Amino acid sequence: MSRGRPVTGLLGGSFNPAHAGHRRVTLFAMAALGLDEVWWLVSPGNPLKPQAGMAPLTARVRSARAMARNAPIRVTAIERELGTRYTVDTLRALKALFPRRRFVWLMGADNLAQFHRWKNWRQLAREMPIAVIARPGYDDQALASPAMAWLRRYRSSAASFRNATLPNRGEWSAPALIELRFDPDSRSATAIRRADPDWATRFTGPPPRDGVTHSLIHDTTQARSV
Repeated sequence: MSRGRPVTGLLGGSFNPAHAGHRRVTLFAMAALGLDEVWWLVSPGNPLKPQAGMAPLTARVRSARAMARNAPIRVTAIERELGTRYTVDTLRALKALFPRRRFVWLMGADNLAQFHRWKNWRQLAREMPIAVIARPGYDDQALASPAMAWLRRYRSSAASFRNATLPNRGEWSAPALIELRFDPDSRSATAIRRADPDWATRFTGPPPRDGVTHSLIHDTTQARSV
């Protein structure tokens, strides 16, 4: 839809590997929030997750590209190019690089449960609206988390968010917390790796091209923090 400034969702993760649950939750969030597209930010590395069993970046990007096919989803490893270690710095950099876009951060309830451990998480929440998507087994932890105790005063509805993106309705404000609920999807990358430890060998080949910067993506040992 044409609204002047595209509204883009940002979904970060290891995508180790990407799976149908990622795609389903992304398309659901797009419909609920009226997003133009979503960027999957494939992380170079996440210190809150064990590095054992982490596939090379290029394999994870290829798996994400395969899962995002024929959907308004762009797969990017832009954090590798930006050199940012923390999510708050990544979001600031993206806003500076793409001033004609409006962004919303998408994350699962499992991330909200540990959001208070992220660097400058309150400032991160002030950078752009946050949409939290229910995830089986994590709702109680998320509701009891220190981050939720602070964010609940900024709750907003998906309908209010969509209205804020319409022409002549002004800008939405941040912090803003939008809680999204839909039929739980129990698929997980952990289960896929257990069932198929060698999944990454099917995603080899020439360096893939970044969906946002269009540069070639090479494997890296850079670690990303949150």
